[in-house]
Amino acid sequence: MEFLLGNPYSTPVGHCIERATDGSLQSEDWTLNMEICDIINETEDGPKDAIRAVKKRLNGNRNYREVMLALTVLETCVKNCGHRFHALVTSRDFVDGVLVKIISPKNNPPTIVQDKVLALIQAWADAFRSSPDLTGVVQIYEELKRKGIEFPMSELETLSPIHTPQRVASAPEGDSTLHKYATTTPQPTPQPTPQAVPPAYTAPQVPNIHASGSINPTAEQICRLRSELDIVRGNTKVMSEMLTEMVPGQEDASDYELLQELNRTCRAMQQRIMELISCVSNEAVTEELLHVNDDLNNIFLRHERLGTRIQMQMETHLLEGKSVHVQTHLYIDIVLYMGADSVSSTLSSLASCKPPPAQDDDFDVFAQTRTGALSEPPRDEGEEGVTSEEFDKFLEERAKAAEMAPSLPSPPSGEVGAAQGTPSRKKTGRPEDALLAM
Repeated sequence: MEFLLGNPYSTPVGHCIERATDGSLQSEDWTLNMEICDIINETEDGPKDAIRAVKKRLNGNRNYREVMLALTVLETCVKNCGHRFHALVTSRDFVDGVLVKIISPKNNPPTIVQDKVLALIQAWADAFRSSPDLTGVVQIYEELKRKGIEFPMSELETLSPIHTPQRVASAPEGDSTLHKYATTTPQPTPQPTPQAVPPAYTAPQVPNIHASGSINPTAEQICRLRSELDIVRGNTKVMSEMLTEMVPGQEDASDYELLQELNRTCRAMQQRIMELISCVSNEAVTEELLHVNDDLNNIFLRHERLGTRIQMQMETHLLEGKSVHVQTHLYIDIVLYMGADSVSSTLSSLASCKPPPAQDDDFDVFAQTRTGALSEPPRDEGEEGVTSEEFDKFLEERAKAAEMAPSLPSPPSGEVGAAQGTPSRKKTGRPEDALLAM
C-alpha cells in the first residue's frame, strides 16, 4: 500500500509529523505541532495525510519516546482540528487497528504509554459519545471495559476537549507565534496574532467550578454519574414494563405498591437531574441528562394516566356493588311478600329502579319484619288480603247453588222465626268460613 500511495512522510503534513515525533527531540515542539494542525485544517488532503503519517510512526515502533511524541501530536490535533480529522481518528479502523495494538500484551509497552493510550480512548469516547458518526471509539471503549481493562482516572478537560480554549494571557512584546491554532473553530484564512510559545507542553488545569458557578466534572465524576444514570434507566424500564402489563381493576396489590415505590424513587432522582442540568458545563453530560429527564417525564405521564383509570374503575365498581346489594334485599322482600310465582313479572318492572344506597338498613329491617309476620299463625287482620273480585266470585257461586237446591215445606209459625234467623246467621258467617278456607 505504501508503494502505491507513496511515503507518508513525503507530504507537507507528513514531513512535519516526522520532525515533530523525532526521538532526538528533548521536548515537544509546539510550534511544529500547531503548524500540523494548520495544514490539516486548510488543505483538502490534510486529515488523510496526517493519519497516514501518524500510523506509520506508531505501528510496530518500539521507540516509545517517538510513540509518546506521536500520541501528543495526535491529541493536539484532535483538540484543534475539525470534524474531518475527528471522523478518521475515532474510526474503529484507527482506534482498534493502531492504538489498541500499541498496548497489546505482546508489545509489553511501558506503563506511561499504556496510560496515555487508554486516557485518549476514554476521553474521546466521552467527548464524541453524542455524535452518531463518531461512535467508533465509543464502541471500542465499551468493549475494553467489558474485558476488564482499567482506565486511568484523570481530568476530562485535561485529556480531550474537542477544541482547545482560547488563551487570554497577554503575550510579551516581540513574540509572534501561531495563536490561530488555539481558536475554538478553525478558520480557512486565519491571521496570526501575538502569542507566547510555551517552552514545553503543560496540560491546562481547568477548575471544577467556574466563576459563573457551573460545574466541570472530572472523568471519575462522569463515570460515576453515568453508572447512576444507568440505574435511573433501569428503574424507568421496569416502571414502563409494569405500566404496560397492569390492567385497571385487575392490578395486584404488591405490584401496585412496587409501582408506587418506583414512582417516588424516580421523582427524587429527577430532582437531582434537574439540578445537574442547570449547573453542569459539559455539553455531552448535559445532553445525556436531558435525554434521561425526557424519559422520566414520559413515564410519569403514563403513571398519572394509569392512576386516573384505576380511580374511575374503582368508582364504577363501588357503585355497581351497592346497586347489586340493594337489589338482593329487594328480591328477598318481594319473595316473602308476593310468593315465588309472581316474582318474575314484578322484577321485570323493577329492573330499572334503583333505590337510594342509604336505605340498605331499612330494607333489612323491613325484610325481617315481613319474615316474622309470616311465621306467626293467621289472624283476622290477614282477611283483608282477599281481593274484592275473589269475594264477588264466591258470592256468585253460592247464589247459583241456592237456586239449584229443592224447596222445603213451610215450617210452623213458631219455627219460622227461627228458620229465618238461621240463614241470617249463616250468611254473616259464610264469608268468614270462605276467608279461613283460603
